[in-house]
Amino acid sequence: MNWTEGYVTEVTYTHGYYRELSPALMRLACLSQGLAAPEADDFHYLELGFGQGLSVNMHAAAVDGTFWGTDFNPSHAAQARAWSRITGTDLVALDASFAELAARDDLPAFDVIGLHGVWSWISPENRRAIAELARRHLKVGGVLYVSYNTTPGWSPTIPVRHLMCLHADLAGAEIQGMPGRINGAIAFAQRLVDSNAGYFRNNPVAADRIKSLANLDRNYLAHEYFNRDWHPMSFSEAADILSEAKLSFAGSIHLLDHLDAINLSTENQKILAEIPHPVLRQSVRDYMVNQYFRRDLFIKGPRRLSAAEAERAWRDAAFVLTSHPDDVPMTVQGALGPANLLESLYKPLLAAFFEDGAGPKTLGQLLERRDLPNVNLAQLREAALVLTGAGHLFPVQPSSANGHARCRALNQHLIERARSAGDINFLVSPVMGAGLMVARIPQLFLAAVQAGAADAPTIAQQVWDILNAQGQRLIHEGKTLESPEENLAELERQAQAFLDRRLPVLKALAIA
Repeated sequence: MNWTEGYVTEVTYTHGYYRELSPALMRLACLSQGLAAPEADDFHYLELGFGQGLSVNMHAAAVDGTFWGTDFNPSHAAQARAWSRITGTDLVALDASFAELAARDDLPAFDVIGLHGVWSWISPENRRAIAELARRHLKVGGVLYVSYNTTPGWSPTIPVRHLMCLHADLAGAEIQGMPGRINGAIAFAQRLVDSNAGYFRNNPVAADRIKSLANLDRNYLAHEYFNRDWHPMSFSEAADILSEAKLSFAGSIHLLDHLDAINLSTENQKILAEIPHPVLRQSVRDYMVNQYFRRDLFIKGPRRLSAAEAERAWRDAAFVLTSHPDDVPMTVQGALGPANLLESLYKPLLAAFFEDGAGPKTLGQLLERRDLPNVNLAQLREAALVLTGAGHLFPVQPSSANGHARCRALNQHLIERARSAGDINFLVSPVMGAGLMVARIPQLFLAAVQAGAADAPTIAQQVWDILNAQGQRLIHEGKTLESPEENLAELERQAQAFLDRRLPVLKALAIA
């Protein structure tokens, strides 16, 4: 068999960062479920199928410990190693298959094993190899994170994917390359939709999915839809495979999933409360929310915290803003749709987080504040989960001088890269122990500030010089800005907003 095992290697994967793989977020998700998370002085982490290696390198830079990873595409492994040399991290980046890795006798015992965007796109044999890897090499009390496409949400689209792959294989020409074959398959599927074909008439969700594909990155689509293996599966199937490694379901790392009020009707909540078995309960819940993507944590030997332990952990839990308070909407999206936040709680809470240079604050410290009257720990705990789940807060980890230096080296490399490319929209924070979305233009603003620019006009001019030299123009409200004056005016407006709102947060996160 070819070494690719049916996996697309003609095009490399996108430079994505996935915060679900961060140890700090895993710890918070476990705490939210009342479970103990791995705490180790000698921390060992393994990422399986790391793609271009951005996530594993950011976590290796920001978190003290030993990091391992594998991705059997050697181009991906080479990129991951190149980044690790820049930061000087203790990263072992391999191009081994999961079966090869599971068979090794020289692996350490890992506190965390993480895989994002892998489980649904590999063969049953590889899934069993991952379970064996966890059985042999995950510590007792260790955590495994796995994300996967799931039913029933993906059920209407499974035949669509089959049709597109069939068209790419049988009607596409090799000379077109994978992107060309993907374009042809999407165009053909859309033609069927437009012909009022019965399947799409009876399954409008599938028709909508095809329409949405036209605007997605072709490298992403190649890896998402056009591998030989693509297996959306039920939660119970995934849980059954992982039970062979003595792993028990701990909860979703998507923190908004923990809040029933925004996801489930009163009747749904009542039905779930009557189901004692966790596998059946999760399976029924997936039908209630029409789940199509799960982000699950499993623990080898879960230990439930006592009430006193949980309260102490929540009081000691520290968080830091990742958004300026003025940029945080007073709504949050759940399965039931948008839900309004209680402004009398969230507005002063966000203001409190922004004080003192937006530095980290524990929930215990917030409980003692006089400007948050009548607020109890349960309210703060829920608010922290909501704001973290929505991407406006993040749990804080202990950071070291070495971690700050490693993150600084990686960020400087990425910011320099942004001068000529816009394919990596993340920087890494040693305070969070994780990456943060920072798009290309804000990265260039940050470069100008670091070079000494102190006002919006100067920053805008420096960034415009870069963009103009490359023949690039800004787009504002769907319109391309053609003249230098229009581009400079828009850049100056964005630069002022960056100075006022974004830069203070980046400084607090030790990114700026």
